[in-house]
Amino acid sequence: MPAYKAPLRDMRFLIDEVFDFHGSYAANGAEDATPDTVSAILEEGAKFCEQVLAPLNRSGDEEGCHFDDGVVVTPKGFKEAFAQYAEGGWMGLASDPAYGGQGLPHSLGLVVGEMVGSANTSFGMYPGLTHGAMAAIAAHGTDEQKQAYLTRMTEGRWTGTMCLTESHCGTDLGIIKTRAVPQADGSYAISGTKIFISAGEHDMSENIVHLVLAKLPDAPAGTKGISLFIVPKFMPDAAGEAGERNTVACGSIEHKMGIKASATCVINFDGAKGFLIGEPNKGLNCMFTMMNHARLGTGMQGLCSGEASFQGAIRYANERLQMRALTGAKFPEKPADPIIVHPDVRRMLLTMKAFNEGNRALAYFTAQLLDQIHSPDADKRKEAEDLLAFLTPICKAFMTDTGLEVTNLGMQIFGGHGYIREWGMEQLVRDCRIAPIYEGTNGIQALDLLGRKVLGSQGKLMLGFTKQVHKFCEANAQHPQLQHYVTQLAGLNRELGEITARIGMAAMKNPDEVGAASVDYLMYCGYLILGYFWLRMAVVAQSKLDEAGSDTAFYQSKLTTAEFYFARLLPRTAAHKAAIEAGSASLMKLGADQFAF
Repeated sequence: MPAYKAPLRDMRFLIDEVFDFHGSYAANGAEDATPDTVSAILEEGAKFCEQVLAPLNRSGDEEGCHFDDGVVVTPKGFKEAFAQYAEGGWMGLASDPAYGGQGLPHSLGLVVGEMVGSANTSFGMYPGLTHGAMAAIAAHGTDEQKQAYLTRMTEGRWTGTMCLTESHCGTDLGIIKTRAVPQADGSYAISGTKIFISAGEHDMSENIVHLVLAKLPDAPAGTKGISLFIVPKFMPDAAGEAGERNTVACGSIEHKMGIKASATCVINFDGAKGFLIGEPNKGLNCMFTMMNHARLGTGMQGLCSGEASFQGAIRYANERLQMRALTGAKFPEKPADPIIVHPDVRRMLLTMKAFNEGNRALAYFTAQLLDQIHSPDADKRKEAEDLLAFLTPICKAFMTDTGLEVTNLGMQIFGGHGYIREWGMEQLVRDCRIAPIYEGTNGIQALDLLGRKVLGSQGKLMLGFTKQVHKFCEANAQHPQLQHYVTQLAGLNRELGEITARIGMAAMKNPDEVGAASVDYLMYCGYLILGYFWLRMAVVAQSKLDEAGSDTAFYQSKLTTAEFYFARLLPRTAAHKAAIEAGSASLMKLGADQFAF
């Protein structure tokens, strides 16, 4: 099984040198997030993930969760690890101090979340869902609801879920059947069944707080008639502790391809007592707070699985002896050369490295935006919100699609051994495979990006980002070592605007053009965005090398990987452009009865 080691040098490169988290923290009043504090958190987080979570990754996959008449037991060691996680204050790292949190920046919480997910994806699901539920309650709950739930969730004594999906509807939430009937005491009786509920039932916390989408008796049809309810597993008693059992039960857990140590549950609500959060029939607005949090977290899972896979692959490629280099023996004293000498193995390793480090940059940039949406400056808040709206579907879809590509390459590098469970590489593929599917399939993310975020805003949300790219390219147009890459990126940035305009014109005649172009459009955006971040990293790395300081091997590695990205991966945009310009005709021409004969 690959032994996880937190990539602290690369994390610090982004935090300290590329995005200047410390300057941003100081400007936004996060005085407690000093460089020393951040460094200590990274070190302690790395130790916990490497020493506690990573050793449970394979055993958790082998054992899975156990289900017996409504009771779910997590694999051996998970309950104890979660207790350590909570006791260490990791749940409340970036939470509101009013409810016991440490009040540190959200970006720092996301960085720690990367280490947790890389060490043990299944474990990361439990606190991840809880953080999302906390975000929804904090944003939309009443003061009474916040007091009742947030303190105990911050402590890690209570956990949370999001309950959206039903057996007959996934993305189409407008046709959910779960009902909420008003009661005389102001509560609601919630009845219905939800499926695919991650962390819906388990033995790691005293209580589970479900956030449930349901419809009121007089609700209008469609998504305009959805409300959101807090439905605890145990009702809070007079002292605020977990008291009487609510009529919420786990009907079964799913037998899955991956993330087997994460309990994926069928949850039955049988007249369960629930409490409205937010306004009636406005539940989707409230849930989007949680869904956007979950989508960013899911995008991170692509990076996390990819990082773990790369670490296993690079060690194996340096140790595995197979054939001689085409240019002659590199290790003549050995019976064969290590496979890292072979160009195709290097192609795979560099693809993995370029995607992982590029996706990390995208994730950390997005994490900074999470801090900035709380800025006292209204203009900065608005700019951050618009950028987040544009980047969120790209983070979710692009990072998970490329993360799956990376884990597949990692398994491929191991050859036949990669297909064998004991090496751990195939588990990473299985764990990652769900990421392009849940929290809104990547096809839905693409439709959201192109249809709602880009065309729906008449290009405004996209322009907020492409202007950043344009200004950066202008500022570096004469860079002595990197101007070729600047020219390449600037051309693609202009081309994206042209492609967007053509899609918009075609869609006015035929709405199917949006659906036909959306996935290729999102992937085009993703490659362009990673090109921008790779160029930003290259500029910093070149400046450090020009200073002739230490750590030259690290900075040279950045420049060489950037060269590979621009030469071998960024040109994939041409294929996506060609597919976009092919239009919808070839997709829609075949009759439904002609697909199979």
